[in-house]
Amino acid sequence: MPKTIAIVGKYFAAGISESLTEIADFLQGRGHHVVLETETAQNVALPIAAMTPEQIGRQADAAIIVGGDGTMLGIARQLAPYDVPLIGINQGRLGFITDISLERMLPVLGEMLDGKVDSERRSLLQGSVVRDGQEIFSALAFNDVVVARGAGSGMAELMVEVDGRFMYNQRSDGLIVATPTGSTAYALSAGGPLLHPSLGGMVLVPIAPHALSNRPIVIPDSSEIVIEIVNGRDLSVNFDMQTLASLQHGDRILIRRSEHTITFLHPAGWSYYDTLRQKLHWNEYPSRDGQLK
Repeated sequence: MPKTIAIVGKYFAAGISESLTEIADFLQGRGHHVVLETETAQNVALPIAAMTPEQIGRQADAAIIVGGDGTMLGIARQLAPYDVPLIGINQGRLGFITDISLERMLPVLGEMLDGKVDSERRSLLQGSVVRDGQEIFSALAFNDVVVARGAGSGMAELMVEVDGRFMYNQRSDGLIVATPTGSTAYALSAGGPLLHPSLGGMVLVPIAPHALSNRPIVIPDSSEIVIEIVNGRDLSVNFDMQTLASLQHGDRILIRRSEHTITFLHPAGWSYYDTLRQKLHWNEYPSRDGQLK
């Protein structure tokens, strides 16, 4: 049973203080040592010790994240090197990876702490930008790496290599390289396929490609991808929420699977398909008033 449990909260979300207080009181009542992530502690007035993500990684047995998928993405990248299991409580909107509802959080947490829990591992991407032979930027991405043109500029021209072999030259608004976790995010909106989290794959999804024959493709996650900027203005690369703007012609973005993984803890009986069905409203039809049923 975890002894030291960290709590991370979405900053300034409505009702977040009450939710975090309930969780902290509940955990302390069960004999756990509770700590708050530093920025969470600065925005929530609770008399609980604060730790940086690095300290949480070294000392905590688990972390509970209260917020949306964006909150989870941010802390997951920071805790990835430490293999701290994560539990997600959804205080956001969609919540593909923060899957416990606020309404049931305490009874569900109680069951999970009693050992009724399922776990799964998720992969991350390691990306870097190389200019004139020198690495100028490096970051982890849990969802995706996105190369995209600026809002007012023309199409981007990108050359893509996989494992040192030329794949294609592409003219488009950009290119998404996503993990299975990220396949339900921007990649899905751009027409990419859903990838089950247990798959060892990465998906490349063009954004509004000039050639309609340029389709999404799933490749092994053992692959190394290089995206070279051939032409275009105001291009940027985004590693989840970490952005490097003003890419130059000749810049190369290198992407591969990270050596780190993230462990998610779910309530016993959790199903990825249940999540998809709930979030994507599969097999639901609008009623006469326009509401889904």
